[in-house]
Amino acid sequence: MKRLSDHPHLNTVVRLTFRNRASQIYLGLVVAAALFVAVDTLFVTHEDASFAGVWLFLLAAPAVVLFFVGGSLAGAGAGGPTWYLVLALVVSVLVQSLALGWFVRLVRHAGSPGTAHARGV
Repeated sequence: MKRLSDHPHLNTVVRLTFRNRASQIYLGLVVAAALFVAVDTLFVTHEDASFAGVWLFLLAAPAVVLFFVGGSLAGAGAGGPTWYLVLALVVSVLVQSLALGWFVRLVRHAGSPGTAHARGV
């Protein structure tokens, strides 16, 4: 049976998504926003609709917008069922955390010695 360490590409994806400071801060903000939404939904009474969930979707934007558009094109009205919205939110956050980790790695390696840099033209 193979372990995670036996799959270098999967290990790289996990490292870029969860094991760098920028991704950890981003995921921490998402968890904090999700906790805020949960507390607001479960324990706070409102006379009208609460906009607490907007913060969570702003943190998941722009990737979550692609899921909403895809759901609308597939015929799901108003974004789709709840399970689809939650799945879209989770996948969007993970994709953006991976992209953030990849960007940090790209920036770090761009300044490392041995990397070819374009000199003044």
